[in-house]
Amino acid sequence: MSKEEYFAERINNWKVEDIVPDYDLEEEDDSPIEEVRVTIPNTDDPFMPCNTFRMWFLGLFFTAVISFINQFFYLRQTQISIGYSVVALVSLPLGHLMAKVLPMGEVSLFGWNFTLNPGPFSVKEHILIGTMTAVNTSTAYAVDIIILQKLFYGSEKPFIAGLLLVFTTQVTGFSLAGALRKFLVRPAHMIWPSTLVTASLFRSLHASSNLPGEDGRMTRMRYFLLVTLGSFLYYWFPGFIFPTIGVLSWICWINPDNIVLSQLTGSNGLGIGTIALDWSASYYVQPLVTPWFAQVNILIGFIFIAWVMVPWAYYTDLWKSKSYPILSADLFREDGAIYNKSMILVNNVLDEEKYRAYGPLRMDSFFALTYGVGFAGLTATIVHVILYNGQELIARWKSARLENEDIHSRLMRVYPEVPDWWYISLFVISLGLSLVTCVVWEFMPWWAVLLAMAIAIFFVLPVGVVQAVTNQQPGLNIITEYVIGYMLPGHAIANVTFKTYGYIVNVQALTFTADLKLGHYMKIPPRVMFMAQIVSTLISGTINLGTVTWLLNAHPTICTKDGYPFTCRSTNTFYSASVIWGAIGPARVFGNVDGAIYSPVQWGFLIGAILPIPFWLLARKFPNVTWLKYVHWPVLLAATSNMPPALPYFYTNGLFLGFIFAFLLRRYRYNWWARYNYLTSAAMDSGVAICGLVIFFSIQSWKVTMPHWWGNPEDGNFDHCPLGGANYYSVRA
Repeated sequence: MSKEEYFAERINNWKVEDIVPDYDLEEEDDSPIEEVRVTIPNTDDPFMPCNTFRMWFLGLFFTAVISFINQFFYLRQTQISIGYSVVALVSLPLGHLMAKVLPMGEVSLFGWNFTLNPGPFSVKEHILIGTMTAVNTSTAYAVDIIILQKLFYGSEKPFIAGLLLVFTTQVTGFSLAGALRKFLVRPAHMIWPSTLVTASLFRSLHASSNLPGEDGRMTRMRYFLLVTLGSFLYYWFPGFIFPTIGVLSWICWINPDNIVLSQLTGSNGLGIGTIALDWSASYYVQPLVTPWFAQVNILIGFIFIAWVMVPWAYYTDLWKSKSYPILSADLFREDGAIYNKSMILVNNVLDEEKYRAYGPLRMDSFFALTYGVGFAGLTATIVHVILYNGQELIARWKSARLENEDIHSRLMRVYPEVPDWWYISLFVISLGLSLVTCVVWEFMPWWAVLLAMAIAIFFVLPVGVVQAVTNQQPGLNIITEYVIGYMLPGHAIANVTFKTYGYIVNVQALTFTADLKLGHYMKIPPRVMFMAQIVSTLISGTINLGTVTWLLNAHPTICTKDGYPFTCRSTNTFYSASVIWGAIGPARVFGNVDGAIYSPVQWGFLIGAILPIPFWLLARKFPNVTWLKYVHWPVLLAATSNMPPALPYFYTNGLFLGFIFAFLLRRYRYNWWARYNYLTSAAMDSGVAICGLVIFFSIQSWKVTMPHWWGNPEDGNFDHCPLGGANYYSVRA
């Protein structure tokens, strides 16, 4: 029997739900985690092909396409991010097509012999294609620096400088992922909930039968397609025909001219009572993926911060808040006028005399308070991980390769692990290029590169533990801005560059670690996963930067109101942060220099460090009080970390869906939840994303608009609450 025939026979006999095991498994030989048991098979076929021509062809093709689409939509008023689900759906028939039409014979290329077609398209090939695409789900963060330099600070750098900046910030994090494997990938209780959605999706797409199971239930594949179709058809209404149903601020309609009612209930205000009949509005919570205990923590934190602290601060006129909107990412002068940074900078460096003459910077109370909460969340993360996970992490450090493994770790033994020197070499090369890039093109001093890397490395494990368990990631953007803002005040570009290295290197490390966990669950050879991630990262970064360069040159009004729909909401928030922390500096905003008034928010560092301690002590003293074990201060304090640009009603609507799916259905309809919950999340995402693309490329790109009516008002106030974004005196910024 030839190798091709052997592979074909193995795969033809393989079923996702009944893989031929390599050794006998006891019935109880499974993951100790319930969510994993109902989603991930406890068997493997190590002969299944994955490192194939068609995997690389389709993976690189979708990497290029998705990199362009996501970067293109990132700068638009309404952002769309295409990830695993859509690529999984589209690449499946293409993979099967290539398996049918490609020849079976071997090909020789540069001394490497391989076959174009090793047999039927396998789930492992499919997952690797999706993983290469997942690198591009979030566009390269460093691209915003390039936009800022050209549009906001008038200092354009050569393309190669931007390219090296993108490469080093994106790839350095991956080198750190190698050190995290023993702590965040191999342990069974490091679940990484989002990977379960992805695994559920691929299992369903590769189910070998379309017949109902013995219990008569619908197959996962059929269910996925039906929900995707329903999501696609429905999204035409909030996405194009009837956008008002995505922001039903019905309480505001009682008296839309009442400023307080508008600010509290409008979708551009605090969104109390706003109903969003739009799946995309739940994006920040991921209600079907995030564990219920984490959602309860988010709910408590959100209510306390957004609906208690902020109204108290605003309506007592703390920091003269009434002169500004109740929720805004804009920066203001004391009288409520927009802050003009060109009045205080000379060659993009702060002129202290001009700053004193022009006056201090002001922001709305929500923006200021969330910075303080962010400070608290950072120190709470460190203390929480030390108290709740410290002993375990020390034990794993001492005996990382000797501990008892679950079934998935044992199944992965058959595959050669990535040598440590691969990761070390990658880190050394990335660090060297980072130093060259930042020094030669004057992004920031060499010592700032080393300090940013040190911050990223220090926080990567505690932040990773929180994300692996709760599906929430406390960000380091605030602490990085804070540190360099004090050490190098008045330099906006150096500040955002430092933030990018300190923050995104950490984020990328955990993103890659999550992909390694998916590979761990689905038994992908680690070395193939390594190469797929590296290659796709380099390609996607190049396309991200190329797309932005093209858009900047093609649209002179981009990132302004006149450039609609390319209004760059996230980039404008990035710009505001560069002014606060860089151009002006934290000493003049949060300290006591030149009229700074927001210094009390720095107490957040101390408060965050203290908060986890009493609850940890109480949980130890009263071990039978269950709820004490689920108080998770890092998640609670990170509840509002995405606002702005996220809006409050995103959270309330997402948490309502979480109550239905993560609590009610799991408790009272467990069989349905175990079979369909994660699949529902992936199908809803797929339908919305596909519909968004169809709407744009088939209608909006041709300048065709929906006729205006009550559900699609011409003035763009879809919630019919025009004063929601105005200040207390009914003046809109």
